[in-house]
Amino acid sequence: MTIFQVFALLITLTALFSYLNHRVFKLPTTIGVMLIALIFSLGLVGMKHLGFPVDVITAEVLGQIDFDATLLQGMLSFLLFAGALQINLNDLGSQKGTVATLSLAGVMISTAVFGTGMYYVLVWVGHPLSYLWCLLFGALISPTDPIAVLSILKSINVPKSLETKIAGESLFNDGIGVVLFIVLHEIVIGGQQPTAGHIGLIFLEEAVGGALVGLALGWVTYRMLKSVDNYQVEVLLTLALVVGGYALASAIHTSGPIAIVCAGLLIGNHGRSFAMSEKTRHHLDTFWELVDEILNALLFVLIGLEVLVLTFTREFLLAGLIAIPAILLARWLSVGVPITVLRRWRKFSPGVVSIMTWGGLRGGISVALALSLPPSRERAIILAITYVIVVFSILCQGLTLKRLVQWILKRSATTGEVFSQ
Repeated sequence: MTIFQVFALLITLTALFSYLNHRVFKLPTTIGVMLIALIFSLGLVGMKHLGFPVDVITAEVLGQIDFDATLLQGMLSFLLFAGALQINLNDLGSQKGTVATLSLAGVMISTAVFGTGMYYVLVWVGHPLSYLWCLLFGALISPTDPIAVLSILKSINVPKSLETKIAGESLFNDGIGVVLFIVLHEIVIGGQQPTAGHIGLIFLEEAVGGALVGLALGWVTYRMLKSVDNYQVEVLLTLALVVGGYALASAIHTSGPIAIVCAGLLIGNHGRSFAMSEKTRHHLDTFWELVDEILNALLFVLIGLEVLVLTFTREFLLAGLIAIPAILLARWLSVGVPITVLRRWRKFSPGVVSIMTWGGLRGGISVALALSLPPSRERAIILAITYVIVVFSILCQGLTLKRLVQWILKRSATTGEVFSQ
């Protein structure tokens, strides 16, 4: 099959799954299409065991899709920009200390806790990995997925301050997680010596460099937007900012995700207020909302179909099931410890740790990072466990998050606790 035929098949499946979800399941789009894709994939696996040659067809189709490149070098930039456009910079500014602490310290804590836990779990199931490999695993699974989180938040009526914390953290901690993954990847795969200076330099280049590149490109685009009043041209300029900005940031070895988030925040706030007419704002929002919805649906169809090319054993599945409470514990500590420290200076909404723990969804970014590892025994183990965590996260946590928030809101109303705004 040609690339166009594969793309046509994926778009068709995405449209059909979205239609079926809307008419029958009536779940949030991303969750619904992934669930249907997963059921479809398991049906194909069943047909394979009955003697139908479906594995030849699926191998040909999925074999032409580089999930790592498709997400990290393609879809991610569009999805992050669309998400950043929705964030109010004033709201984010009021939560900047909390968001920065959760994004940086939270990812570090989660990586250490989960990596240490999985080291002992994998020894117990008979598939031991070195401690550095387990830390690498912790780095790729720790970031919450902004793509999954933002799509869920749209359907949940959470207080503004809490929504800003969750959305802001999810947008930035994936960039921090990718940077940490790159550092550990160089140490584990590349054989680099883990000196403090080397690690600090990579963080400086990736994180700070990415932010500076994003702000610079965002400012240039803002000046160009301000000089014209034509919504077709202005939408095209934002499209060029996303594609060209991500490519440039990656080419000069800075963080593409962080660059695009910073550029999106600048355009979505300063650019929207001072460089666009009402007509342009309407068309810009409509365009990026449509891009966000289409790519979200397509991404979660891909995640559902990936089960067809993974290797599962009884030990891998057992390790994956144990990894679910392990990642929830790591998430709880990575949120609870920083918030406990920050409570000395600021007030938090009741139930914030529980909501942010259960709302820490894992998604396509973790799968893509796992797939980016070189073919090896370690990759097979990590990829299988990652997939189990992602499926549980999106289906179980995603479907029950709204009920948890409603229960906490109801409980706080009866006890007289007030949500911070």
